[in-house]
Amino acid sequence: MAFTVIWYGKRGVIDKVTFDAEKAAKDHAIAMFQTRRGDDGVVCVEVRKDSGAVVFSHAEN
Repeated sequence: MAFTVIWYGKRGVIDKVTFDAEKAAKDHAIAMFQTRRGDDGVVCVEVRKDSGAVVFSHAEN
């Protein structure tokens, strides 16, 4: 099963990255959030299953 990390900015989706494992996707989202927030203007990140179900979400104001 694939898991997709979706990076959101104020105007919508900025980037998508696919991983084979849920843990790898979550770890990537957590580790890169602050960097992507500063560099790309990310406001939220989600990890979704192939079915579209959200398994992890993180946002900061």
